[in-house]
Amino acid sequence: MLLPRPALRSRLLAERHAFVALPVCADAADALGRYLRETLVRLAPGCLGLYWPFAGEFNAAAAVAADPALAKTSLALPYARRSPRGMDFRGWNGAAPTELDECGIGTGSGAAVTPDVVVAPCVGFTRAGHRLGHGGGYYDRWLALHPEVVAVGVAWSFAEVDLETFAAQPHDVPLALVITERGVVA
Repeated sequence: MLLPRPALRSRLLAERHAFVALPVCADAADALGRYLRETLVRLAPGCLGLYWPFAGEFNAAAAVAADPALAKTSLALPYARRSPRGMDFRGWNGAAPTELDECGIGTGSGAAVTPDVVVAPCVGFTRAGHRLGHGGGYYDRWLALHPEVVAVGVAWSFAEVDLETFAAQPHDVPLALVITERGVVA
């Protein structure tokens, strides 16, 4: 049964909140980090767009920092604007952000950049690579303007939803692939 996006988002966020409190989450994070690093090393980005995690999101930045093969990769974090709604990426030195974007999320303080690979957090995802985020549409708008960018989603495996539960909308931009603690899914 197709669920309204707000209801599906609420359900998945509650499941994520419960999951990150479990002891198995640490092992899952290690596995997801390993699969993400392997994928990023193969993609060999010159500039990698990450995100600063919040609310139980997987910490992709910490996973990337743990890999010496990615040490020379330039990094960027998104900067979200509420009005007009939009997002860009700003250069980032890898340290804990000292600046917040207009949504209160940590961001880089460098110049605006366009990463060639972007890692996007997923509240939910489909095997076809469609992403359910927090509902602001920031990533979809940015990815629509940058079709040359390889978009990699990261999510916990339980956040996979089928097409009977989640239907992509015309504005949804599919990710190139999705990585979970079980490997590359989409």
